[in-house]
Amino acid sequence: MERTRVIIADDESLIRMDLREMLTNLGYLVVGEAGDGRSAVNLARELKPDIVIMDIKMPDMDGIEAAQVLTEERVAPVLLLSAYSQQELVQRASQAGVAGYLVKPFREGDLTPAIEVVLTRFSEFRALEREIGNLGEALETRKLVDRAKGILMDSQGLNETEAFRRIQKMSMNNRKPMKAVAEAIILAHSVQEQ
Repeated sequence: MERTRVIIADDESLIRMDLREMLTNLGYLVVGEAGDGRSAVNLARELKPDIVIMDIKMPDMDGIEAAQVLTEERVAPVLLLSAYSQQELVQRASQAGVAGYLVKPFREGDLTPAIEVVLTRFSEFRALEREIGNLGEALETRKLVDRAKGILMDSQGLNETEAFRRIQKMSMNNRKPMKAVAEAIILAHSVQEQ
């Protein structure tokens, strides 16, 4: 099984070293380290890790801002580490799209469940995005087919079922998706009208 690739970001090198050791002991592969949010974002863009584990309080760009960039760009999910559990920080983290939050000090045993939850949430999020894209595509196709059916019904005196079957048959005969056939019918009709 391929090891989960991790980037660590914390402005304290001692904490990064401890975290690297814990993650390595747990079987994770630490592929990069950063001491500030901006570097963490750039490193993640470059290395495309499975997860970024970062502290909130960092110079240049804090962990929440960095997490928001990584989430918006769909680079990697973020597990935030913080010595603070204040509601305001947790709320900011949630709004930034952070998938997990772990309060320091934590034990090595706390890391795996937190990481696995973040990875699962991120993959579910990705699956939902794909599903939404597929539904959008299906809706677009349906709109085009309906428009093409209307054109065939008007121009060739067909009923709705006959118009649909005509589009379906053209799709199979030409080995083209129904969306492409519908677009061709609409285009041909718009050219005739000019």
